[in-house]
Amino acid sequence: MIVTHLNLGDYRNYAAADVPMHPGANLFVGRNGQGKTNLVEALGYLSTLGSHRVSSDQALIRAGADSAVIRARLRHDERDLLAEVQINRSSPNRAQVNRSQIKPRELPRYFSSVLFAPEDLGIVRGDPSARRRFIDQLIVLRSPRMAGVLGDYDRVLRQRNTLLKSARSTGLKESQLTTLEIWDDKLVALGSEIIVVRAALVAALGAPVASAYSAVVGEDHRPTLAPVLSIGGVDAEDPDDGVRGEHTVRPAAVIPTTAAEAAGLFRAALASRRRSELDRGLTLVGPHRDDVAFGLNGLPVKGYASHGESWSFALALKLGAAQLLRAESSLGDPVLILDDVFAELDQGRRSRLAAAIAGFEQVLITAAVLDDVPDTLTAHTVHIRAGEVVDE
Repeated sequence: MIVTHLNLGDYRNYAAADVPMHPGANLFVGRNGQGKTNLVEALGYLSTLGSHRVSSDQALIRAGADSAVIRARLRHDERDLLAEVQINRSSPNRAQVNRSQIKPRELPRYFSSVLFAPEDLGIVRGDPSARRRFIDQLIVLRSPRMAGVLGDYDRVLRQRNTLLKSARSTGLKESQLTTLEIWDDKLVALGSEIIVVRAALVAALGAPVASAYSAVVGEDHRPTLAPVLSIGGVDAEDPDDGVRGEHTVRPAAVIPTTAAEAAGLFRAALASRRRSELDRGLTLVGPHRDDVAFGLNGLPVKGYASHGESWSFALALKLGAAQLLRAESSLGDPVLILDDVFAELDQGRRSRLAAAIAGFEQVLITAAVLDDVPDTLTAHTVHIRAGEVVDE
């Protein structure tokens, strides 16, 4: 799949933008703050329904405007498609495909992209929530229906937490215990599916991540990924449970492969933590408390890896994700987006990265300095200045 045209209206610093794109590499060059990242961020939004830089959609709407529009013309197997999303300040967002209205969460069915940016170092060095978000976004790209499962789980979790807080403040009543068991059933049903799908994804990522890391670094540092599961007794969100300083949490000893197996472990874990949950008014078991442990040369990446190794691991995660999607997706290659990546790499790694991405149908690259990017990726270069395309 490739993007043939991107059109923006009242998005970030663009009152309007109309940018043609080409197969292969497309390079957007401009000083920091001019708007080059906003272009690729908009395309990333179409496939993930979120920004890699901010958590709120409101920041994506140009100051003084009520809404922003992202419109992309896509081509796959000689077929053209128009995908659009309107991000609204005070009403629900709206989406269309070929001018027919769809639910925004259905957009990933039509467009797939993988974006790597400096902020993604947080996947490796940040909190467990960053790793869960990375895994869940990739899950939705592989299976868009999982967006509904993840959303339903979040809603059930909020309801259960509300009940636990009420029970803590008022003293647990028999009726509350019965209601809690009902929410337990819903939490386990949805959470078990998420746990199994995440574990399968982590296993599938292992080989492509290792291949991507070796391709960029030029050495084999034996990168590994392993689930960390709260239903297995390790709470990644509790600093006193499995985490010591900078060291990462323990991988799961038992990884369930079926929803039924996960449900049994989930129910047992809920029973064992019931008293603690009632005391704290908080759900302490489930996929919202899980993590992924990253390793290099047999040691945890977090706490042991250098900045360069951590950066390369984060890049390998995204390249591995793109390789996985291209092998599985009926949409063809995902659009690969590299936001301000080459400035962080030495000359050798720049050349190896350029070779590693050469086979993708379309790659979008941003850079502040043209000379940072290998010549093989500069055939289609667009210059950006103050929210305007100044030449091509």
